[in-house]
Amino acid sequence: MKVLVYGAGVIGCYLTHVLCAAGNDVTLLARGKWKDTLETRGLEIRHHLQRRTTLDRPRIIGAIPDERFDAAFAVLPYHQMPDILGDLAAVDSPLVVPVGNNFSPAEMERAIKARSKAPKTVLFGFQATAGEHQAERIVCERLGAGTMDIGALHALPSRDLRLSLEAAFRGTGYRLHWQSDMEAYLICHAAAILPIGYAVYADGGDLRASTPAQRKAMMAASREAYDMLAAQGLPIRPVGDDGFYRGGAKYAAMKLLYFLMGKTEMGDLIACAHCRRASREMELIDEGFAEVRAKTPDFPMPAWDALRASMPPWEEIHRTYGGTRPGA
Repeated sequence: MKVLVYGAGVIGCYLTHVLCAAGNDVTLLARGKWKDTLETRGLEIRHHLQRRTTLDRPRIIGAIPDERFDAAFAVLPYHQMPDILGDLAAVDSPLVVPVGNNFSPAEMERAIKARSKAPKTVLFGFQATAGEHQAERIVCERLGAGTMDIGALHALPSRDLRLSLEAAFRGTGYRLHWQSDMEAYLICHAAAILPIGYAVYADGGDLRASTPAQRKAMMAASREAYDMLAAQGLPIRPVGDDGFYRGGAKYAAMKLLYFLMGKTEMGDLIACAHCRRASREMELIDEGFAEVRAKTPDFPMPAWDALRASMPPWEEIHRTYGGTRPGA
């Protein structure tokens, strides 16, 4: 398969690595000094948990080329996605997949299709990997070979399309989890990650300063958020994910994950690194979730409110971590 990956951050680079490993013809769009580094040195990834380093040589470009691709993945922070919708419409590909946090997928889909000269299928994905961007390489944190939750706004893609995309990852161990409602999935994902972000910012960007009480509050806040979404009639996606915050074996597993996030380098790469480098994106997710919550203003969320109130104002967070307010 001939694939374009638009965006060479941590997520886009690991996606590129997997697609290369599967034998696809992969083109990676990058910009600035990082583009120069990729062209000179190749794509070097240090796989932290696996304790190994890989080097791939995808084709590197700096602008949309005049050629056809079988699929195009767009992997940029949410606040940067509006700036590239014209490019995604212009790329000659029957399939476009924005990947990552997203609180306006329906608007993005409409914009891409309205500007495209030929019909396009638009899916949305979320890749379960993390890490940090260093000067000459990516450090990737992942469990197993990685996964992507993927689907259309409110439906499963056709069987033929699913089989075609699965073939692009064959032999790598990377798994596609097909979702029937990605709009609901992306809202539910915010319910899981925002309390973590609030705590990261409250703890000065490092969850190793977190307390057991704070980690318990993070889980309680997510449980409240899932309950609020269910009260609105939103389908919980992935199905059963709210069970990780309600007790039993799932709760115990999530409690362990929160401990690791708060006490290990792995946890810092999973949670804190993203919050430090993407404060603008986190603010937009916070604002988007507040709009969803406003539909049921009387639904009680005391743990959520207390945790959010514990962090500094967004303006101070942006000054601390080098960001600016979205749109500024």
